[in-house]
Amino acid sequence: MAAENSSSVTEFILAGLTDQPGLQIPLFLLFLGFYAVTVVGNLGLITLIGLNSHLHIPMCFFLFNLSLVDFSYSTTLAPKMLMSFVSKKNIISYAGCMTRFFFFCFFVFSESYILSVMAYDRCVAICNPLLYMVTMSPQMCLLHLLGVYGMGVFGAVAHMGNIMFMSFCGDNLVNHYMCDILPLLELSCNGFYINLLVVFIIVTIGIGVPIVTIFISYGFILSSILHISSTKGRSKAFNTCGSHIIVVSLFFGAGAFMYLKPPSILPLDQEKVSSIFYTAVVPMFNPLIYSLRNKDVTVALRRTFCRKLVS
Repeated sequence: MAAENSSSVTEFILAGLTDQPGLQIPLFLLFLGFYAVTVVGNLGLITLIGLNSHLHIPMCFFLFNLSLVDFSYSTTLAPKMLMSFVSKKNIISYAGCMTRFFFFCFFVFSESYILSVMAYDRCVAICNPLLYMVTMSPQMCLLHLLGVYGMGVFGAVAHMGNIMFMSFCGDNLVNHYMCDILPLLELSCNGFYINLLVVFIIVTIGIGVPIVTIFISYGFILSSILHISSTKGRSKAFNTCGSHIIVVSLFFGAGAFMYLKPPSILPLDQEKVSSIFYTAVVPMFNPLIYSLRNKDVTVALRRTFCRKLVS
């Protein structure tokens, strides 16, 4: 649909992940499986933390919210993505596209800052264990969480403001399986480089600031661990951070690869394949990583299953 400005655009067509008919059904089944594991894993972890009082600690409080965010932003994207595999023309209204994009930005920014707060939590637990319950009191945890979701709102509003100043021209075919900023920029016919610069600045705040916070936190953690005399103590300290390090590497590595690079490095067709990693794979693996590597969660899971079997 040709349009002179964004206000005249009434709908977009999402190109989907591939246009090869032979791959549509296998990909539908694959991503349906990804989504099912994501839903079961994250809702299961949310339920597990809610039912077990000994998991009502700061780290699990943030883990609860991480699972909630993973479930929410996966649910924002997955149904429309699955539809693209089984429908001949996957149409989404302009309002629907903007709404999904807003919530996607909100949840991604929120996840970035939740991961940084979790790094700070580990830093306090290892570097100042005697002050941990004071520094990470319920009131402070709530303040941290308000900051997390506040940054989520900032990221969503900033990206939406950027899009609202874009004019679309030519085809309304979005070369992606979701409404994301880069494929929408490809349809823009005004101020492409200015909009791209704004995107880079916003994403730097969303990814760069949490990464710096995480690096500083783990710098203090590493320094404290090196001062631990016993090998067993060092191993225990490293194990408390292992799950978080893996999740951080997966999420921020994928996000930085997608957005904090010149657009010419990777064509958009390949970028939408790469984006699967942080939109579908990371939300699926997060609860699995924390369930398998977190001793408290593993014990709670075993106790819950035992209670169910006995009853």
